[in-house]
Amino acid sequence: MASEKNLNAKKEVVNEILDKLNNSSTFLLLENQGLSVANFTKLRDNLKATGSNIKVYKNTLMDLALKEKNIELNDFMTGPNVYVFSNDIIEPIKAVSEFAKENENLKIKAGYIDGNVVGIDVIKEYASIPSYEGLLTMFAGGLIEHVKNLSIALNLYAEKLEGGEK
Repeated sequence: MASEKNLNAKKEVVNEILDKLNNSSTFLLLENQGLSVANFTKLRDNLKATGSNIKVYKNTLMDLALKEKNIELNDFMTGPNVYVFSNDIIEPIKAVSEFAKENENLKIKAGYIDGNVVGIDVIKEYASIPSYEGLLTMFAGGLIEHVKNLSIALNLYAEKLEGGEK
């Protein structure tokens, strides 16, 4: 039988997980079997730069927290896993995806984004979205095209009026 001290420690970890789940809009489940300590530290630093948090928890404790939140990820909770928590949706997914391309020992298994369990296909779609700055550049480029066409049309109309034609 487990001691009272161990049970309290496990309850604290489950409460910590629940707190992270409640305060995150994105949660990723990753498999890191064979990932070196140096690479894991690099991944942690990359995620910290995006305002994300990566943590290793026992699958049984994570499962208890997920059950309390009615999140069903049992199919993915096998083997050694790490968990990424973030308030941002796109940036941690992009950071993990880029890192996984360079490190074959890191595999994205599943995610929980804005209240929905998502598979690897949806996560890949999110990873392909351009950055915020890239989206702004694309938007500005689209606007400039319309302004350019309007200025050409106004210039042609002004030249027509100057030529005496009405």
